[in-house]
Amino acid sequence: MARFIFITGGVVSSLGKGLSAAALGSLLEARGFKVRLRKLDPYLNVDPGTMSPYQHGEVYVTDDGAETDLDLGHYERFTDVSCRQSDNVTAGRIYSHVIARERRGDYLGGTVQVIPHVTDAIKEFITSDLTDEDFVLVEIGGTIGDIEGLPFVEAIRQLGNERGRDHTLYAHVTLVPYISAAGELKTKPTQHSVKELLSLGIQPDILLCRCDREIPEDSRRKLALFCNVQPDRVIQALDVDTIYDVPIAYHDQGLDEQVMKHFGINKGREAEVELSRWSDIVGTVRAPEGEVTIGVVGKYTNLLDAYKSLSEALSHGGIANKVRVNLNWLESEIFEQGDTLQHLEGCDGILVPGGFGERGAEGKINAVRFARERRIPYFGICFGMQMAVIEAGRSLAGMPNAGSTEFGDCEEPLVGLLTEWSRGNVVERRNEDDDLGGTMRLGAYPCRLRPGSRAAEIYSNNSEIRERHRHRYEVNINYMKRLEDAGLVFSGMSPDGELPEIVELPDHPWFVGVQFHPELKSKPFEPHPIFTSFIKAAVDQSRLV
Repeated sequence: MARFIFITGGVVSSLGKGLSAAALGSLLEARGFKVRLRKLDPYLNVDPGTMSPYQHGEVYVTDDGAETDLDLGHYERFTDVSCRQSDNVTAGRIYSHVIARERRGDYLGGTVQVIPHVTDAIKEFITSDLTDEDFVLVEIGGTIGDIEGLPFVEAIRQLGNERGRDHTLYAHVTLVPYISAAGELKTKPTQHSVKELLSLGIQPDILLCRCDREIPEDSRRKLALFCNVQPDRVIQALDVDTIYDVPIAYHDQGLDEQVMKHFGINKGREAEVELSRWSDIVGTVRAPEGEVTIGVVGKYTNLLDAYKSLSEALSHGGIANKVRVNLNWLESEIFEQGDTLQHLEGCDGILVPGGFGERGAEGKINAVRFARERRIPYFGICFGMQMAVIEAGRSLAGMPNAGSTEFGDCEEPLVGLLTEWSRGNVVERRNEDDDLGGTMRLGAYPCRLRPGSRAAEIYSNNSEIRERHRHRYEVNINYMKRLEDAGLVFSGMSPDGELPEIVELPDHPWFVGVQFHPELKSKPFEPHPIFTSFIKAAVDQSRLV
């Protein structure tokens, strides 16, 4: 029977519950266990797909097409787990499920209530779609005391009673702040947070205390006394200079050992050896052999969580090339205001990421033109590929009015609304009047590569790949010949030859656009080949300057 580890957070948000869950998952894998990681989000949206990046950060997409919380990206980057639709649920989805059952009459005329009906639905989600996992790590979003999170906390309390303490563990991530005026760390916020958790019926077994300096031994004893936990289960979670040091830091603090003790497990003392891959990564990050600067021209640069997987994948490309990747985040709208392209001077590579809507689009097109004309390595992802195609249409193929129907009617619609595509043996259809949520081309789709192309070379000359998508508009295949005659090569296509997936300029040092999101499949110990190749091109560019 699987053992469940429930991870809650207190005092303030953004303490790193997702990173803690991912790091613990990696430690358990290092000890030879099979893990599964899940996220419970208390907000009433059905999923984050319709939420602004400024509200929620990036939307992480799984192979099976689920639009999920960005913490699932941490789970996949830190472990060998491939997350699925069943690994993220929101209050909106839970309530929708309960209401649909009530409408069908499944409750046989009974009064539908939060307890037991909503909590039962949450428990059903937590325990479903499992096979032979040794550990299931379940992160509860938000902060203890949030009103919308109460049903989720009650559900994990009930599961603790049902499964027994030998099969459940509660870890609470909290804050131990340093007050400079007093010159000391304060334990009271943690005490109050645990008191709030206790009032909801949950006694934490482990405290993960976020802090920016060592917690004195007397403060740790005080936390143990007032929070009713064993002193060696007050684990300090010190700030680190790279997130890839977190598994090592937690191991050094004894987190995985305390988990083993709680469950009465003696297996897996080989963890010291297995953590060597994290030591190698941290060593490369801290002592690079060089550095490059990548200009990221986006529209959500005021909140970098909107590009969490992207920034990590660029870092992974740097790790593969043993260099530090410095990111110059640039708001695309500035490139629509006179002579502002000098902001891209000094960049060894330019990347235009995904996005939605017309705002900043012309600025991105100008950035593409700068990279093409100056022969600076260019990487366009999703929207960034579409802007590269429009720029090629305007500058190379004699279509000055080329544009996208996403921005309204245009004379030369090089990019248009995707209304029909194949997913396996199923044809999916959409139109402009459909709901926005869950109606894009989502999840992993195959792509066939043109032999001899740069794309094929990047993917080790494989003939077919699978990458994750999240978009509503596609490059118009009707313009493919005119664009190829102008020099833009369509080097990756859907198996039916209808949907362009990769474009490139062969006479450029490195110019590639992809319709998919390769950043979603990059890991620090398995850097995505496109990011590895892009950063290598940036390294070569830096040596030319």
